[in-house]
Amino acid sequence: MLKTKTQQATAVAILFHAIGLIGILFFDSNLMAKATPLNMLLMLGLLFYTQEKINTPFLVFFAVCFVTGIVVEIIGTSSGLLFGNYAYGPTLGVGVKNVPLLIGVNWFIIVYCCGVTVYTILQKLSAKLSEVTGAPTPAIHFITIVVDAAFLAVLFDWVLEPIAVKLGYWQWLGDGTIPFYNYVCWFVISAALLAVFNILSFNKRNIFAVNLLLIMLLFFMLLRTFL
Repeated sequence: MLKTKTQQATAVAILFHAIGLIGILFFDSNLMAKATPLNMLLMLGLLFYTQEKINTPFLVFFAVCFVTGIVVEIIGTSSGLLFGNYAYGPTLGVGVKNVPLLIGVNWFIIVYCCGVTVYTILQKLSAKLSEVTGAPTPAIHFITIVVDAAFLAVLFDWVLEPIAVKLGYWQWLGDGTIPFYNYVCWFVISAALLAVFNILSFNKRNIFAVNLLLIMLLFFMLLRTFL
């Protein structure tokens, strides 16, 4: 029996991603792609469900990620100044200025999960290192989370990109090549959001967020391999 919120949420996440994986690979990929908004909102709900003590700073962080995500994507799609030349398809649902509102949710999920994952690893490493060399300074702790989690977010985007194109989430214009500039922008914007993640005072221990990041990475890696 699944007793904890983490166990319950992880089981649901595995189930829905497994259904999506099987559906995309063996049945109707277009139909399953259309269910992406439902899956994304469900994962968002599970992150809130497992977040201990949802306080004002946590809600502020969600709002900052959501608004920033929408704004930078509007700039990107309308001018090409960020990420490169690309356009969203209808798969991700309604939006503003041709940018699906769910993209703001996507930015929060990725940045939050990457931030919590690196924070969790660093906490465990710090406990061991403090016995030998002393705990890392707050500045090193801050920089480590921002830089490492931003690189992790870029890795996630790299894994996702080819699958997102195949499923009609968005398309790269011109010859369809994904520019290196896209990943530079992802790193810079993610790092800025992760700085906010560090500054705001809310509980950053959420094992489900770590599990969800691993589940999503495995999901898109399998699709990247077999689709």
